[in-house]
Amino acid sequence: QVQLVESGGGLVQAGGSLRLSCAASGRTFSSLRQGWFRQAPGKEREFVAGISGSGGSTSYADSVKGRFTISRDNAENSVYLQMNSLKPEDTAVYYCAAGGGRPARWINAYDYWGQGTQVTVSL
Repeated sequence: QVQLVESGGGLVQAGGSLRLSCAASGRTFSSLRQGWFRQAPGKEREFVAGISGSGGSTSYADSVKGRFTISRDNAENSVYLQMNSLKPEDTAVYYCAAGGGRPARWINAYDYWGQGTQVTVSL
């Protein structure tokens, strides 16, 4: 079993930055792929970014490519999402996820989910 706890969300103006963190506990963290997903009101949960267990492979949704960076620190059992040049359309609840499936963009590839953290980007 893996427990995931997100932090770092908040309110930011368009063009600003936020860094989300996800702390994991439980089974071997470095064996799991990690991902960030988001869900805006009235919309389906969507893939944002993913990273392999070693951290050597990353992938991003086209909508965030070049603005967001996913990273992980296996020694700290943590994964991060650095979000720059934020836009109002980035407003959503952001979820950390972990799992052993693939591809990284597939929501069903992830077995464990955090409770989510709200990110609100104002004009």
